This record gives sequence, C-alpha cells and structure tokens, in this order.
Amino acid sequence: MMNYGRGPAVHARGLTVVRGGSTVLDALAFDVPRGRVTGLLGPSGCGKSTLMRAIVGTQAKVTGTLDVLGHPAGDPRLRPRIGYVTQDPSVYDDLTVRQNLDYFAAVLHPGRSARGRRRESVTRAIEDVDLTRHADALAGNLSGGRRSRVSLAVALLGAPELLVLDEPTVGLDPVLRRDLWHLFHTLAADRGATLLVSSHVMDEAERCHRLLLLREGRLLAEDAPDALRDRTGSDTVEAAFLHLVDEAGAAAARPPEPARPITAQESAR
Repeated sequence: MMNYGRGPAVHARGLTVVRGGSTVLDALAFDVPRGRVTGLLGPSGCGKSTLMRAIVGTQAKVTGTLDVLGHPAGDPRLRPRIGYVTQDPSVYDDLTVRQNLDYFAAVLHPGRSARGRRRESVTRAIEDVDLTRHADALAGNLSGGRRSRVSLAVALLGAPELLVLDEPTVGLDPVLRRDLWHLFHTLAADRGATLLVSSHVMDEAERCHRLLLLREGRLLAEDAPDALRDRTGSDTVEAAFLHLVDEAGAAAARPPEPARPITAQESAR
C-alpha cells in the first residue's frame, strides 16, 4: 500500500460556485479522507458534476477555500496526481483499447526512456478494468459499458492518488457495477488511492466508506452510511436522505424567531 501523505485529500470551506446569476454550489464545507471511497450522492442537477470539476480544477468562478492533495485546486502540480472520469467516455473510437491507452500513456510519460514504464502501466490498467480480451478491439465497436471502462483505464494509467469519477456506473448492468465497485475498494485498500464517486443511485451509497449528500447545491450531510442511518433512525441511506430533505425543508419553512428587545441596560452599554 502506497503512503500518499497526511491530512484530507480534499479540504473545502465556503466553497461556492455562481453561474449565470444562480448559485450552483452554496458555501460547502467538507473533507474527503485519504485512502477511502467517498460517495457524492444526490439527484440529477444538484451540483455533483460542478463540484467534481471544481476539485479537478476545470470549473470557473469558484470562490472559498478548496485544497486538493495539499495544493489549491487547479495547481499544475496536481495534474499527474489526479485521475478524472467524466460521464461521457473520453476515448478515440477509431483506435483500439490498447492504442487509446498507449496514446494517453505517451502523453503522461513522454520520451524513449519511459517506454517500459508506459507498457507496464497500459497492461496494468487494461487488467484492472477487465478488458484484456478486448484490448485489440476498436473502442467505437465496444458497448457503452466497456467504453466507460476504457475511460476509467485511462484515468488509472498514472496510478493517481485521487480518482474523481462522475457517475461511472450509471446505465451499467448489475454484474459490471459490482465488479467496478470491487475495483474501487481494491484501489483504496491495496494502493492507498482516494476515490470520490458520484451517483444519483442511492443503493450505491451503501458501498462507500463515507458520504457527501448534496441537494440543490447545499450539503445536507457528511458522514459514514451507518452513522447517517443511526442519526435519522432509518433503515437505508435513501430513507436517511429523504429524512434530511424533509428536515431541511421544515427548517426553511419555519418563521424566524422575533428579535429580542434590547433592554435599557444593554442600550446604555
């Protein structure tokens, strides 16, 4: 297991994103622990993708504090240390699986001296995502699930310390989803990698070590699945999420308490 350092992998305080006059992320404060699988859960449109882009340094108009692996988000020194998988597969359809990985490995590790390192990282990444039998198939001829796995393999090439995965299992069959989650936990347990995995499928929350529950750009809760269930008296994380939504709605609807009148003594001070 590799030791990537101390402190949280991601540290956010007052993290805010305003786009087109609308607040997409509203003063978020959270930490993502190293070497664990953290789930970013919430309905579509709640700001999950915006938050992930902010963490990898591709989101504009971010205010507040956002430190990633000990540096401000977007710092050039972070590029080789982070793997990012978007919702849409980022591969070249006219190249084979291996050719895609060879290309990205050459970008990551340029020069003749790194040829052996590139070959080793490509082979390992293909094995990690279980595409060895399809290594010589054109990416454009693969199923959607396998193309998504090629994107994940690209992100794994440099053995990143932090993997940011935007809904990597959406639309996949149950067996493939199970296998990918097994891989995520292996990367955390055996290689010390930190994974931030977003999803709007609440049953995937049970597979995470820790959860960030997001709704309408606000953080409802940050805790382990068991703690969230205990805190809300719920049997599932989905029920806990709904409980927290109702709780937040009731608090917002509650009229503000009237201001306490100032006494003469306080006024004299």
